[in-house]
Amino acid sequence: MSIKFNLGKKLVLLVMLVTIFALGIISYISVDYSSETLKERGGELLHGESDIRGESLKLLFKSRLEQNNILANDPMIQSLILEMNQIPENKLKELKENNRRDFLIQVQAFQELIGFSIGFEDTKIIGNNGNIFFSLSRDTDENFLKNEFFQRGLKESFIEFESIESTKKLVVISPVFADDSKKGDKPIGVIISKMRTASIDNVLLNRSGLGETGEVYIVNDNFLMLSESRFFEDAVFEQQVDTVGVRACFNEGKEHVGFYPDYRGIPIYGSSYCMPEFGIVLLAEMDEQELVEPIKILQTRILLTSLLITMLMGLVAYFAAESLSKPLRELKKAANKITSGKFDVRTNITTGDEIGELSHAFDSMAQKLEESLIEIKEKEEIIKELAGGNLLKFSQHEENDCVGVIDMTDSTRISSKLSDDDVSKMYEIFLNFMAKIILKHKGEVVKNIGDALMFRFANIHSTDTAAMKNVLECCLSMIKSHDELKKDLNAKNIGELDYKISVTYGPVKVAESTTSKISDIFGPTVNRCFKINSFCPKNSIVVGTNMYNSLKFFEEYEFSQFCSIEIKQKYGYDIFEVKRKTSTKNSYDENIIN
Repeated sequence: MSIKFNLGKKLVLLVMLVTIFALGIISYISVDYSSETLKERGGELLHGESDIRGESLKLLFKSRLEQNNILANDPMIQSLILEMNQIPENKLKELKENNRRDFLIQVQAFQELIGFSIGFEDTKIIGNNGNIFFSLSRDTDENFLKNEFFQRGLKESFIEFESIESTKKLVVISPVFADDSKKGDKPIGVIISKMRTASIDNVLLNRSGLGETGEVYIVNDNFLMLSESRFFEDAVFEQQVDTVGVRACFNEGKEHVGFYPDYRGIPIYGSSYCMPEFGIVLLAEMDEQELVEPIKILQTRILLTSLLITMLMGLVAYFAAESLSKPLRELKKAANKITSGKFDVRTNITTGDEIGELSHAFDSMAQKLEESLIEIKEKEEIIKELAGGNLLKFSQHEENDCVGVIDMTDSTRISSKLSDDDVSKMYEIFLNFMAKIILKHKGEVVKNIGDALMFRFANIHSTDTAAMKNVLECCLSMIKSHDELKKDLNAKNIGELDYKISVTYGPVKVAESTTSKISDIFGPTVNRCFKINSFCPKNSIVVGTNMYNSLKFFEEYEFSQFCSIEIKQKYGYDIFEVKRKTSTKNSYDENIIN
């Protein structure tokens, strides 16, 4: 029994075979290329992170050593150590007290020279016999002769990490030589300084761009983790890290990039930055599963897309075959549908003969009938909407915004002394003046409520330091422009007025009208902004807790907490007043105002 294929079936079979063959080749090439590209990009990302952060740590360690060596080379400290090395034990205690002030003056002068931001917590100056001649912590009775840091400090300058309770400290050790010492001379003492590790943690704990499983951490030559783990608590000096990247650094002095199991035993893609001179290796890692997950998603999507395209091509081929063999039957079916009231039917027969011309005339008639019917229905819908009052429709979504309110103080008293025209001028000058500053800082004016103006900086992430700082600079510009506003008011014969600014950060709901471009926001963050505004002193700025947490690390600002138990109990959050620490001219702010 032979199988017969008509023209329609042959066309469908040919299209399906060509589609499957072409999509198969394209899918294979796309997946293979994408897989290699994603792995390469992931490796470049982690390698770049390890190099950049490793170089940052290396520069930080070197700067700490150089700073400690500055103290070790101080002539007064060298002279005091030489003098005290020659004093008998029975007279040393008395001399310590006599010389403590001299040591303290030199240490404080050193701190002022290099800045207090490096985080010095304790400095010990020790003679070559192990006796402590000076200590910021005043524990000068201990002898360091057998201390490991002291013994190594007699030979070289170095840094080390020290475990203290549940955290760590950076220890910087430098030998002290006599002022007239020569190469090969023994040191006359050792300086041991302990510092906080906040600057180091800032380099390591910033995980932006590392996805859900990426982390950067450091390990010492004892194979112990020296920074916080993303996955385990209390990992510092507790978590053993014996991985390929660590062994490559400490055993071979090489850096390693590739796939291997991490300290959890989970396959990861990692890149190391080796610093054997400091006894440390830095590792940037990301779970292999997260790295290859986009490849799996791509494979699935390509497969589904290929199946969908194959099905669509089969349908197209089927309908193309049908259009070749059955144009008259289609025209008849279309006529029957028109008779039943379905005016959206189209034959779309383009054979180029009399049947095609008839089909075109038929379709034109059906289209005109359909357009007439649609026009009638649209008019009916408009009449219904007008009758029902459904002219506005709102869509809502939620996002994180910085919300601000600037409000006049004592506006009722001021307005009572002005005419209606002057009151209108006062509001117009004040609100437009402040709106101009907001817009120049890329903010958005939401609305004015009486003598208050609400504004926002939309869709800001709390870790975006540049954006958060821009918000605060905008508010400080408003405060700084008080005299400029006074001039504008005086030009209209209106006296001086004061105002207060409050800023909060958090989720807001945005209502967008379908008939207007004006958006409004509402929610707890907006309510909180208006509430804390009432506690703000005049010509000042107050912020909520979320805003404070994002800005407190900026050294140029000073935050003062309102210590009110009533505020905390009533509203459940803290309020902080913000000021600029110094009076240094901010050229950026001047440009904005001018």
